[in-house]
Amino acid sequence: MSRRLRLLIAAIGIAALAWLLLATLERGLALAQRFMSLPEGLRWLVGLLLVAVLAAGLAIGVWWLRPRKPRAPVQAPDRPSLETRVAALRDSDADVEELRSELSELDRRRDSGQVHVAVFGEISTGKSTLIAALVPGTVVARDARGGTTREVTHYEGRDAHGTTWIVADVPGTAEADGDARERMAREEALRAHAVVYVCAGDLTRAQANEVRWLGDFGKPLVLAVNKADQWDAGERAHIAQRLRASTEGLPDAVVLISAGGEEQFTRRLADGSSEEVRRQRKPDIDELTTALRRLTAPGAGALEPARENAVLAGLHERTSLLETTQRAAEAERIVARYARRAIVGAMAAVAPGTDLVIQGALAAGLVRALAGLYGVKVSEVEIEALLRQVRMTLRTGTSVVLAVAGNALKAFPGLGTLGGGVLHAFAYALVFDSFGKALATTLAERQQLDHAEAGERMRSLLEDTRGNRLRHLAELTSDALRDR
Repeated sequence: MSRRLRLLIAAIGIAALAWLLLATLERGLALAQRFMSLPEGLRWLVGLLLVAVLAAGLAIGVWWLRPRKPRAPVQAPDRPSLETRVAALRDSDADVEELRSELSELDRRRDSGQVHVAVFGEISTGKSTLIAALVPGTVVARDARGGTTREVTHYEGRDAHGTTWIVADVPGTAEADGDARERMAREEALRAHAVVYVCAGDLTRAQANEVRWLGDFGKPLVLAVNKADQWDAGERAHIAQRLRASTEGLPDAVVLISAGGEEQFTRRLADGSSEEVRRQRKPDIDELTTALRRLTAPGAGALEPARENAVLAGLHERTSLLETTQRAAEAERIVARYARRAIVGAMAAVAPGTDLVIQGALAAGLVRALAGLYGVKVSEVEIEALLRQVRMTLRTGTSVVLAVAGNALKAFPGLGTLGGGVLHAFAYALVFDSFGKALATTLAERQQLDHAEAGERMRSLLEDTRGNRLRHLAELTSDALRDR
C-alpha cells in the first residue's frame, strides 16, 4: 500500500470519528434540553432513574472485572478418622488391602524425602518421550499406536543443574476401554509432589476438566504444551496467553516445549531415488525444567502437606465408594431376610385373598433395620406414617400385585405343588422386596425418611416384571416354604 493511500485512509477515518463525536454531542445536547424542559418533579424522577441505572451498571462492571479468588484446595478428612473407617470396613469383611497399601505408600514416600513428579495427560501427547528427555539415559517404551503406557513406571534421574526427581510415567487418559488405567494414572497423580500435565495445543473440554481436577488439590502444577517447534514465537506467545486465561490461573506455570523424539521422513537423492530417514529431534524442555526446579525448590518436606491432603482426599473418595457398596449389599441381605419372614408369616397365618395389607410388625422392623444401616434416626410416628402410605399403595395396587404373582407362578410351575397359599406368599415376597429396596434407595440418596419418594419408588418396583427379579423371588419363596 502506497504512502498516499495510507494517508487518505487515515484522513477518512479521522473525519468519520469527528462526525460521530459531533453527532453524539448534538444528540446529548438535544436530550439535555428536553430534560430541562420537563416539570421539576418529573425531572427529579428521571434524574434519579438515570443515576440508579448508572450505579447498577457501574456495580456490575466492578463485579465482572474484580480479581477472582483462588480456588480453595480440596480438604480431605483427617487420617485417624479415615483409618477408623477402613478398620470398620475390614471388620465387615470388605477387601481393604488397596486402601491400607495406599496409606503405607503415603508413609513410605514421606519418609524417603524424595520429590516425586507425575507426568499426566491424554494418550499420544508425548508423555513418555518427555520423560526420556527429563531423565536422560532412560529407555522408555514408545509405539506409534496410542496408549503405549499400561502401568505406572518410576524413573530416578538428575537434570543438568543437579536436581533429582522421581518421575512417574502413567497411562494416558481418554483411551478407549481404559477406565482402569485412567484410574491408576489419577491415583499416581495424587501421590506426586508435583504434576506436569502434557497437552499438544489448545485444551479440549475433557482436558480442561482434568486440569481443574488437578488444580483443586493445591499442589505444584505445570501445564506443558508439547510439540511447540511447529509454531513461531508469536504463535507460542498467543497460545500460552490463551491457555493461562482458559485455565483460570490454576497451573503454576504454562510452558511450551518440544520433547524431541524420533521423526521419519522421505529424502530425495540426487540420482532421483528416495530413502526413508529416521532421526532424533533435539528436545527443548528448558522452560519446563526451570519451572519444576522453582516449584519444587522448597523440598519434599515443605511439599508434603499438599501431597498428603491429595492422597487422603482420594482415599476418602475410594473409601466412600466401598462403604456405599457394602451398605448396598447389607441392605440386600436385610430385605431378603424380612421378605423371607413375610413369606413364612403369610403361609402360617394368612389365607390367600385380595387384601394385601402389609404385616405391620415385620414392616416396622424392616424400616428400623434399614434406617440403622444408613445412620438415619426415625421415630415411631414417622414409621407409622410411612406404613400408612404403604398400606394405601397396596390397597390400590392389589390387582397388580396378584397379577404379577400369578404370572410368576405360571413361569415357575414347580411352586404350585407347595399348597394353595403359595400365591399369597409370593405376593408378600414381592411386596417386601419392593418396599425394602425402595426404602433403602431413598435412605441412601436423601439420608432421611422421605415418605413420598419411598412410596413412588415402591409403586414402580411392584410393577417391575423383569424375569431375573421374579426368578429370585420365586426361589426365595420356594426355599422359605421348604424350610418351613
